This record gives sequence, C-alpha cells and structure tokens, in this order.
Amino acid sequence: MTLSGFKRWLYRGQRPNWIARILNRAWAAVGSSGVAPNFLATLEVTGRKSGRTFSLSFVMAIVDGQRYLVSMLGDNVQWVHNVRAAGGKAVLRHGRREEIRLEEIPAAQRAPILKAYLKRAPGARPHVRVDKDAPLSEFERIAAAIPVFRVLSDE
Repeated sequence: MTLSGFKRWLYRGQRPNWIARILNRAWAAVGSSGVAPNFLATLEVTGRKSGRTFSLSFVMAIVDGQRYLVSMLGDNVQWVHNVRAAGGKAVLRHGRREEIRLEEIPAAQRAPILKAYLKRAPGARPHVRVDKDAPLSEFERIAAAIPVFRVLSDE
C-alpha cells in the first residue's frame, strides 16, 4: 500500500477509522497548544444532534491575508454539517481560544484557496484528486464538491 493509499484508508467512507481518530487527537493537541506553525489549529464545533463539542485539527489555507478551512473529505462530513447548523459559529484554538464565525465561500471563488490549501496540507492530497501544481482550471472543476469556509473573528 502506498502512503497515499494508506491516507485514503484512514478515512474510508468519509469517516476517520480508529487509527485516524488517535492521530487526529494528537494533532489537535499540538495545534491547539500554540507550538505548531500558525496555520495548524484546532476547530471546536458543537454537534447539531448531541450538543457535544467536537475538536478537529486543521491546516488553514491563507490567501491574501484571509484564513480558510477546507473540508478535504468533501461536503458529506459531520463537521461541515455541524458548522452549517450552528450558523458558522465555532472556536479556533492555537495557543489561545478565538471565537469565530465560518462563512462558506461560493464554489466559483474556491479554486485559488484550494490550490493554496493543497500546497500547505500534504495530508489532504490523497483526498483531493488534483495535483497541487495543477492549473486553476483543474481546481475550478472540483470546487463545488469541496466546501471552503472563511474564518472571521467574532472577538
């Protein structure tokens, strides 16, 4: 199995398996501690059914000084549904706690953000079927299937 195949295996069925959950918890702890680079952070979002707070580690894309979160697994994942149900309200942790609002970006504007994201997030590359160095037209082709959210500070 290739490394790319292994990374896809970790998220079969759009959900992390037990190994991926352990790795995600470890990365979430690193990202929220503030010792990692500023583009690695932890997102906290309230579950729309359970009301529990869920934490996920993220690599943020930064384009023109704006921060973005990308759903590498596409539209049908729980954190995306939870963010939409919460009206975009969430918390970002990177050494400190920041209350944020996530604003979904229209598909027509996602291509440059997706390209910047794939350059910064090698772990996402097996899940997004476009080469990180592909022309923007390739990213435009897949943009509708990959939600992108702008991070806006509520503080």
